[in-house]
Amino acid sequence: MLAEELTKDFPRGIELVRIPRHGDKVIDVDFWILTFAHRSAKQTFARLRGVKVVQSLMAGVDWILPWLPKNVVLCNGRGIHDISTSEWVVAAILSSLKRFPHFRDTQMKHEWAGQAAVRDDFLSESGAQMGQYRVLGEDLADKTVLIVGYGSIGAAIEARLAPFGVRIVRVARGARNSPEVHAIAELDGLLGEADIVVTIVPLTAETRGMIGASQIARMKHRALLVNAARGPVVQTDALVEALYGHRIRAAMDVTDPEPLPPGHPLWSAPNCFITPHVGGSTPEFIRRGYRFAAAQVGRFIAGEPLQNVVNDAGY
Repeated sequence: MLAEELTKDFPRGIELVRIPRHGDKVIDVDFWILTFAHRSAKQTFARLRGVKVVQSLMAGVDWILPWLPKNVVLCNGRGIHDISTSEWVVAAILSSLKRFPHFRDTQMKHEWAGQAAVRDDFLSESGAQMGQYRVLGEDLADKTVLIVGYGSIGAAIEARLAPFGVRIVRVARGARNSPEVHAIAELDGLLGEADIVVTIVPLTAETRGMIGASQIARMKHRALLVNAARGPVVQTDALVEALYGHRIRAAMDVTDPEPLPPGHPLWSAPNCFITPHVGGSTPEFIRRGYRFAAAQVGRFIAGEPLQNVVNDAGY
């Protein structure tokens, strides 16, 4: 059973049914809430009858669209992940720039590997400080950050980066003003401006593989690619080649394939920081998600328009 704190906001008089992932019992359900991306969701749906609305608490619904009938309303979790995912992005950027993964590795080997002892292509001396000290990390201040996919999470990322004194360049499906947002067709021309490229787009036919060898070649040498979207948004082979060639750096919460299998070259790629698709997963996310779901159920019962209805574009 769900904890009372997660169900207390649901309208009175409704029946909350726990749906087991496995089994053969047919269950009548009007409104189905999907918490996480379960591989068994398609099989579970086949056992449900009368479903009118599927509410995913995940922002991306690419894993649902292939098997959900068109007559069932699908709503995504837009807005629920804004805090947790944007905080992960900022943490990943800072950790990468300050070389925390590198120093964690040296800590585990009991090595005090700082100062001139550090050996890394991206930690070499250059510029005015030549001969004074070896650079251990970089400042985020004055960096240009390109946010590819300027939706609610993209805006939340910008808000959290603003105090660091960065320049933000925004890209979305279509151009708009106030703030200035560039159309996705302009992406290739903008990549060369960015010190940090953040991908936070939904996975659709248009975004699959949108960051490939051509796009990486346009990025600055030493630029940081942060993927908090879906693994297939970035072409893995091109990423691996660029990392082993010391062209760019990367921080990835998602990969393709996912889970990343043991022995995959991305695991050991230099200057690559990987987390196992946990960017949006926090206890607070669950509470926000169920509050939103409860409000959606209230709208459904009252015959009011639902929020976050997924359109034909897949988001």
